[in-house]
Amino acid sequence: MKTAIQAAITGVHGYVPDYILTNHELERMVDTNDDWITTRTGIKERHILKDPGQGTSVLGIQAVQGLLQKTNTDPQEIDLLICATITPDMITPATANIITHAVGAVNAFSYDLQAACSGFLYALITGSQFIESGRYKKVIIVGADKMSSIVNYEDRATCILFGDGAGAVLLEPNVQGYGIVDSLLKGDGNGEQYLHLKAGGSRRPPSIETVTAKEHYVYQDGKTVYRFAVEKMAEVVLDLMKKNNLKREELKFLVPHQANKRILDAVAQRIGIPEEQVMITIHEFGNTTDGTIPLCLWRYEPKLKAGDKLIITTFGGGFTWGATYLTWAYGE
Repeated sequence: MKTAIQAAITGVHGYVPDYILTNHELERMVDTNDDWITTRTGIKERHILKDPGQGTSVLGIQAVQGLLQKTNTDPQEIDLLICATITPDMITPATANIITHAVGAVNAFSYDLQAACSGFLYALITGSQFIESGRYKKVIIVGADKMSSIVNYEDRATCILFGDGAGAVLLEPNVQGYGIVDSLLKGDGNGEQYLHLKAGGSRRPPSIETVTAKEHYVYQDGKTVYRFAVEKMAEVVLDLMKKNNLKREELKFLVPHQANKRILDAVAQRIGIPEEQVMITIHEFGNTTDGTIPLCLWRYEPKLKAGDKLIITTFGGGFTWGATYLTWAYGE
């Protein structure tokens, strides 16, 4: 009987730019203050890619190069690289293509995947299929966004939330029972009106009018997004746990998208998981969109060991959301 192949994360690395935008600096830019931001979001600082002419690929390249180095992986052995992003360097070529060229992954095919804040999780499951089928041996999933490029720093409702950053994981085959076990991915296009960029696509191409009207910045209806995010993330996690007979006490960590500390607290409370079992990095990175999940794994990597059970969950524009249950594959 052939042993089933699972797609296991065998390495993770993150990267954030050096420049730190603190709450105190934001106080000088918009009508806000440190206490107001911290109380409502849990964010103390966020990293910003300040160098002119640099895009999301710069973040992704650093994350992937670090991943290749720490896993001692030859870039020519990479079969596929998927970059989850909503802030590509340009419409074409894909940011993934730029990353593979820069890191020397000359034998990989690559493409971008866009699903807002759920993009990394969607890409992770997409990439895992190539491993589980036996078609490929080494797949890299990158989550990277330069959110500062689409944030209006005159809008205190959004500029306090977002930062720039990237993370990458290596997926490889595993037959020892480690890796991705199951997932539930969801979507509902009715969320379009609550979280979007009005212009820049084919419906409203860039023009003097769209730029003047500031339609190239991210917009969200905070209250509605909060309500849906808490409800859907908690619901999909509980459904996944029930489907796999996974008890709360068996779970090492919940790995939620870092949108807002209040959302993280509300989701954990609904699921019945204490804060010490929730990965939290929003205080130092803010919401890096596709970067939040891999940056969490990167930060908490020293606390993980082989056999630890994790559930990743996310929620983003669209609306998009989902959860994945996996068993960590390395560490003592």
